[in-house]
Amino acid sequence: MRLLIFCLLTLALEGAPKLIAHRGASAAAPENTLAAFKEAWKEGADGIEGDFLLTSDKQIVCFHDKDTKRITGRKLEIAKTPWATLKELDVGSWKGAQFAGERMPLLTEVLAILPDDKHFFIEIKCGPEIVPHLKPVLSEADPDRVFLISFSPDVVKACRLGLPDFQAHLVSSLKKLPERDGVRKQLAQLVEIDATGLQFSHKAKVGREFIENLRKRKQLTACWTVNDPKIAARVAGLGVDFITTDRPAALRKETQWAE
Repeated sequence: MRLLIFCLLTLALEGAPKLIAHRGASAAAPENTLAAFKEAWKEGADGIEGDFLLTSDKQIVCFHDKDTKRITGRKLEIAKTPWATLKELDVGSWKGAQFAGERMPLLTEVLAILPDDKHFFIEIKCGPEIVPHLKPVLSEADPDRVFLISFSPDVVKACRLGLPDFQAHLVSSLKKLPERDGVRKQLAQLVEIDATGLQFSHKAKVGREFIENLRKRKQLTACWTVNDPKIAARVAGLGVDFITTDRPAALRKETQWAE
């Protein structure tokens, strides 16, 4: 109870973190589809997060897995398949008959439905080879709203070198953070790759002091994937800037956050 009260007082003083729809509003619509992203806007999300890979003909597609088996039932490796083939796949039926015929979108198509006042986290699921192909696609994008994120330090570093106007955040479970000297090593890594932010799992052993340390270094922070209101209140109390969730409307209502 004391922790909850502390979290609520912190939110009152600092303001609530922005809610980012994980792979779109993926509790309600098939992940990483235009349907999920449009649903996120209907639900009042402050932004969206999506996963992106490079096809064999160097198109940037919105898809999480390295191959299409889990979503479509047909195994095609994204990196070895051309866009002409991938765009014919049904990536919606697994979620429900009402989504039958939903197609895998290109990054350009997701950008086209991004409102001017919303955030967009582009999670890169392949290697640094995607960076040169991101340049022309992001030429008209707003660097204050569009962020690049990756679990790979090499990708983050490549993004900062190749697209210096855009923020690039490291995504990490932070499993090693509680270990001796773990905090120092984590901060040193962020400096080494020139990361501008850190996104971590809600299961990470993170304290408010660590978040404040990042804030002093002008690093943005985000926590994923939070669907429980109690967990949301706890991580919000840490002072994070963003919380990623599958259910933005419900989570906002349950936590009674007001923008």
